[in-house]
Amino acid sequence: MLGVSSCSAANDHWLRTLVSTKNPNFVPALILLGATLVPLTFLTFAQARTGRWQVPASVLVTSAFFGGVIGTVVAGTLEYDTLRGLGTLPMLFVALIEESAKLIVPVVLLFTVVAQRRRRVPSDGLIIGIAAGMGFAALETMGYAFSALLSSQGNIGAVEQTLFVRGLTAPAGHTAWTGLTSGALWALLASPSVARLFGFIGTFLGVVVLHILWDTFSGSLVFVVLAIISIGWLFWELRRYRTFVEHPVGQLQPNWPSPYFMPLPACTIRPGEA
Repeated sequence: MLGVSSCSAANDHWLRTLVSTKNPNFVPALILLGATLVPLTFLTFAQARTGRWQVPASVLVTSAFFGGVIGTVVAGTLEYDTLRGLGTLPMLFVALIEESAKLIVPVVLLFTVVAQRRRRVPSDGLIIGIAAGMGFAALETMGYAFSALLSSQGNIGAVEQTLFVRGLTAPAGHTAWTGLTSGALWALLASPSVARLFGFIGTFLGVVVLHILWDTFSGSLVFVVLAIISIGWLFWELRRYRTFVEHPVGQLQPNWPSPYFMPLPACTIRPGEA
């Protein structure tokens, strides 16, 4: 609610300034604030829910910026090539391309964090994925807002409506979906097993299905149901990851008893003995 209130207040302030001054230079600021405030607030809230502020701010900024830029460029290029090759672009292909493209930067960061910080905590991967999804969603929202500005011949009201609707639904879309897949991937890396491999595959396919349903159907009721499923699933996974035992990379914990790590017996020295 804080993010929604901030988004509305900021947009109203910039809108009043734009209308009163009639200065088009304020339009980019209006689009930028409207596209980023709600996803950024959601990222901060999710980070706090991990119970520990372990992911550095620099990693989150990198994930959000490069995840958004690289994700949108790669997805846009592949979608255009698919459309040109097939003559149509099925929603299945859109979902597969975008969900895969959004994972590029989180995958690089996940392996980097493992190598440098020597940590294996799935909640870190989930938060990094949320940041990448936030960047992707913000750039996509900015694109839709700019298209609304052009198609409406400069109607700022149409831009504000687009920013409000897409900003409000961003946490339940790209932000949550990338967080889910990135968290599942990190859990696989933290404790490799066949079960976790199938868990990652199942999570990715589930996110693709949610993406397809989101793009295919319209109506407030459908969006509300999908939003509840996406955010509910995300926070269920986040709560489950909070109980995950941290496994530092390269550090083995001895299992008692061991011939090399045996507890020393207590030694009592009596008076007069040396």
